[in-house]
Amino acid sequence: MTSGKTVVDRRNFLRLAGLAAPTIGLAACAPQTASSTVMPMEGGNQQGGNSNDEMDSLHEKGVKTFLDYIGKDTAFWGTPLAFTMKDGFKVFEVTCQDIEWTSTPGVGKPIKAMAYNGIVPGPEIRVTEGDKVRVVAKNEMAQSTSIHFHGVLLPNTMDGVPFITQPPIKPGETFTYEFTARNPGSHMYHSHHNAAEQVTKGLLGPFIIEPKDKSKEPVVDADYTMILNDAGIGLTINGRGFPYTQPILAKQGDKIRVRYMNEGLLIHPMHLHGLEQLVISKDGWPLPAPYYGDTIVVGPGERYDVIVDCHTPGAWAFHCHILTHAESDHGMFGMVTALVVK
Repeated sequence: MTSGKTVVDRRNFLRLAGLAAPTIGLAACAPQTASSTVMPMEGGNQQGGNSNDEMDSLHEKGVKTFLDYIGKDTAFWGTPLAFTMKDGFKVFEVTCQDIEWTSTPGVGKPIKAMAYNGIVPGPEIRVTEGDKVRVVAKNEMAQSTSIHFHGVLLPNTMDGVPFITQPPIKPGETFTYEFTARNPGSHMYHSHHNAAEQVTKGLLGPFIIEPKDKSKEPVVDADYTMILNDAGIGLTINGRGFPYTQPILAKQGDKIRVRYMNEGLLIHPMHLHGLEQLVISKDGWPLPAPYYGDTIVVGPGERYDVIVDCHTPGAWAFHCHILTHAESDHGMFGMVTALVVK
């Protein structure tokens, strides 16, 4: 979920990047194929046997694909989940489903995945501190499941761990979670049953609690969430792999908030070229001493909130700096996007 964002298409991207031709000052990339997805994860040969000209051609082809795909995935930066009011509760309906998903639309075959309300990541649940929250979870999958509200302070009976705090939600059953939103910040909701498969295959989503008193909140022009994953559906940001990710578009002088959420099995050092990141909170808790960095290491289960001051125009690469998560002789793939400052 974001606010204050400008719609961007291929022409606007090129214009804002200061380019007259379809090449950009961002390392180019190639469409992610099944082989390029598996190779980095298994530590395979990065050379691949391509000649220099072939390698350059693949890089160029990938960046053109990225440019052509700009604006085509309007849900990339989040889909808010609507709620209804009942008995003083904000009621959210969440359906767990077996689906087919591809992190690279149009390339390769869809894989069997799992999703909340049919999308990966699941829709964003955003509430305000003090809200009474009711999440009605319906299981339409072949496997039992549960929902854990990661980082959220709530009653033990609502913690979502089968056989510890509740029975598993079996296929065809429904379980209702109720609690009061207590601790503001960037949190997550995900499965806690067969989690290594269910979470990495898509049962994950952002859960954001806004503070009731916003006087200490940073004033920003836009708010972006990046959900990081690396296993069941591949090396992805918000369920997609480069070149099928979407860029962040900003104006010079804008301040943007980025909420990193790692739902994968590996660490991801998120590196932004050309612009520093001010880390303001960790796991939803404000830091007493915010600090700057250009690479923020986000471990599994961790959340970091950063503020980026868009002071320098240009098209800036934005990627995981474990290079086998982002680049091969086929060019950039996986956990890569861009931030473009006009």
